[in-house]
Amino acid sequence: MKAIKAAFQHTLAWPVLTLVLLIALDVAHRANFLAISTFEGHLFGAPIDILNRAAPLVIVSLGMTLVIATRGIDISVGAVVAIAGAAAATLLADDPTHVTRAVAAALAVGLAAGAWNGLLVAFIGMQPIIATLILMVAGRGVAQLLTGGQIIPIGAPDYLVLGGGYLARVPCAVWVAIAVTVATALLMSRTALGLFIRAIGVNPVATRLVGLRANAIVFAVYVFSGLTAAIAGVLMSSNVRSADGNNAGLLLELDAILAVTLGGTSLNGGRFSLAGTVLGALIIQTLTYTTYSIGVPPEATLVVKAIVVLLVSVIQSERARVLLVRQLKRAFSFAQAKPVSEAAK
Repeated sequence: MKAIKAAFQHTLAWPVLTLVLLIALDVAHRANFLAISTFEGHLFGAPIDILNRAAPLVIVSLGMTLVIATRGIDISVGAVVAIAGAAAATLLADDPTHVTRAVAAALAVGLAAGAWNGLLVAFIGMQPIIATLILMVAGRGVAQLLTGGQIIPIGAPDYLVLGGGYLARVPCAVWVAIAVTVATALLMSRTALGLFIRAIGVNPVATRLVGLRANAIVFAVYVFSGLTAAIAGVLMSSNVRSADGNNAGLLLELDAILAVTLGGTSLNGGRFSLAGTVLGALIIQTLTYTTYSIGVPPEATLVVKAIVVLLVSVIQSERARVLLVRQLKRAFSFAQAKPVSEAAK
């Protein structure tokens, strides 16, 4: 009993349980849900499809995790995704062979966007939600200017491989997500940066008093968030073979924040879990797949998704669990006491 209680106190326990329950629901609805086959030389099946579609969200959520760990927020990542895709598509429209230049331009746009947010937050002292809201609004306008208000098709084969191709029978987007995840995990665990980020999130004033360059670290975190958004923008524009300045990455920032919180990262800063963030992104994508597979009408999908996320968030809340257990104990005690009182009569 103690072992089970200790297991559920682990940060990843509830995200893992949520993902398992969603998978169990899918298996109950469709017995071959976990089946993976080979089709035209690559792996095919629902799990592969979920991993492929979750890859951009995983990448964006990793950057969001570090931002939230410093008591910040970045609601501009969806706009940065749109700008990065638009920048790459614009260059490829002139010359489809300049794939390297297009990818470099997209990543540079992401770095510049992150640097802008970092400058406003870390050095000017603007509130993170206001600073990133500026780019969230202006970024869509920039993306529309780059695309001329049109959807730009992308036909460069080498570019399309990034988000729609396969490597070793696995989607390239999944490999990119794995590479970014491993690189971020190594950066946080093998260097002092992870400790510094936690310290800033716990007490930013104390970190400055001990001589830590908190502003520089916060700036770097926002730059990293911009970079991850740009990588996701490349993958998404490659996958859909076009750049749409209006709809690309729309509401992606909300899914990223949800993935981070579902994974156990505290919105108050300090404590964060990269593994939990990956699980959170998989939960969101699996939930999206589940709502479609069980036949939920498209107009009700977002409502169902919101309800499930609310329930999961409440279950993950320690205070909510304590309150629920207390109410259950009270109800159980009342149920036991009632027969005794009736027998006494």
